[in-house]
Amino acid sequence: MGTRIMGMASAGVGATITRAAKIISPEKRNVIFGGLKRRRHTSEICGRRGFGFGHTHTIECSCKAIEPTTETPTSGGGVTYQGVYGPWTIDPSDIREVLLYRTGLVSAAASFVVATSTAFLPHSFWLRDLLERSLDLLFLLGAAGLGLSLYLIHIYVTEIKRTLQALWLVGVFGSFTTYFALARPAGEGLVQYVVDNPTAIWFIGPIFASLTGLVIKEGLCYGKLEAAVLAFVIPTCLLGHLTGTMDNGVKMFLLGVWVTFFAIFSGRKFTQPIKDDIGDKSVFMFNALPEEERALLENSRKQKL
Repeated sequence: MGTRIMGMASAGVGATITRAAKIISPEKRNVIFGGLKRRRHTSEICGRRGFGFGHTHTIECSCKAIEPTTETPTSGGGVTYQGVYGPWTIDPSDIREVLLYRTGLVSAAASFVVATSTAFLPHSFWLRDLLERSLDLLFLLGAAGLGLSLYLIHIYVTEIKRTLQALWLVGVFGSFTTYFALARPAGEGLVQYVVDNPTAIWFIGPIFASLTGLVIKEGLCYGKLEAAVLAFVIPTCLLGHLTGTMDNGVKMFLLGVWVTFFAIFSGRKFTQPIKDDIGDKSVFMFNALPEEERALLENSRKQKL
């Protein structure tokens, strides 16, 4: 992916961060660095932590990762999680964001499943005609749901998140351009125009590229089979349509696989604990620090080396 998957530091860097923390204000030190000295290291690198810990330009090192986030019950009935940079808890806004993220995925999957069903329904079936007239609306709803999820997704490496969002925006712009400049003058809807004119994939394809990136992220973090299947099927199906090298039978098969695993993928998100989609909140707290305070940590690390 261009950005190297990273673990946070081993004992030497951990000691450096602890020493540098003395320079930072006591309040932030308690939040960000609490409990850091008690860390032990493992060789596991991703687990349930997104793509890595922190930005690659913040701490540029190659070493073992910290053990997975631990949790401790609190006296109030809640749970305190011990992250890389210190303890953190789940608040109502975190729960709301995760539920909206998952709802966006379900909206995208449901829209795609319903729209794609027209390819499998008999021509004489009454529902097919109704769905075919709604294809562009379904595409719009699906793209909006995906956009919501990409806005709320938690990825430690900000550059990856921004890239996925940029791909989505390019695809949305391309979709509107294709509709108003090509499909509408030809008397067709957007989706039907893309079906009849494979080169239009160039314009709407970035939306599906952002979806592919999202499922790859989910697959890497949680080891989901359905995510791995989607990461292969989505680009294969689109490239096959674009190049014209794939016959209709193969395309129908891949569409069937895409529909099935997309539904499973989105539905299974609601079986995961809320904390999974939050990740290590302490990492985002660290990244929210002013640049000069993050620079202090980096300078201290270089001095230690």
